[in-house]
Amino acid sequence: MKFINFKTILSTAVIASLLTGCAQKTGNETYDNNQNAIIGTTIGAIAGIVLGNNIGGGSKSRNKVIGAVAGAAIGGAIGYSMDKQAQEVAQSLNTNVNNNPNAVLDPNQDLIVSNTDNYVKIMFRDSMMFETNSANPTYSAQTKISKINSVLQRYPNTLVQVVGHTDSRGTHAYNQTLSEQRASNVGNIIYNSGVSNQIFSRGCSFDKPVALNNSESNMALNRRVEVYLYPNQQSVIDVCK
Repeated sequence: MKFINFKTILSTAVIASLLTGCAQKTGNETYDNNQNAIIGTTIGAIAGIVLGNNIGGGSKSRNKVIGAVAGAAIGGAIGYSMDKQAQEVAQSLNTNVNNNPNAVLDPNQDLIVSNTDNYVKIMFRDSMMFETNSANPTYSAQTKISKINSVLQRYPNTLVQVVGHTDSRGTHAYNQTLSEQRASNVGNIIYNSGVSNQIFSRGCSFDKPVALNNSESNMALNRRVEVYLYPNQQSVIDVCK
């Protein structure tokens, strides 16, 4: 097992918060690949300076410069990669990238591809994925999920996290198990397609609703499976909060 220095972990946390606060898309705002590369490069340079301070030996100012250059290159590549992957995923699923945060509240949107500079998210509405109270994806859902694989094969280093969400009917424990099973089954479909990506699954029960669980229509909005694509472990977010 590889152990990570605690100081590095703190630096990574600060960098992650900068990425989320400075570079995340909101509303209908979109960035082209060049703009995202600039944003990624700038924040990557900040990350590099932090890392440069931790490089032992030599001039501290020189280490900052080395770290900034390396961070800029990494940040620019990540920003470009996430935009590119989002576009390719959307194309494979015959849809468009939609970064409007209110799209998830539209019951007619049963499939939404969105992205920030840190990850791509594919949301599948429960109604198009599973039979009622079932954790097994329907044949049509399996076909839809499998279309992502052609993109993942081009990005073998992308980390994949599959997350299940439920409405609030029933106990938390029951919904926790159901959300985990659904996420795991979707993850297995991706894994069994032969991709070499690392794949993780997680269930959130009804801990992260997108709407109040006060009506049948709102509950339907909350039942969903989300697939996150990350460029690295530092970009992974807590999907249940």
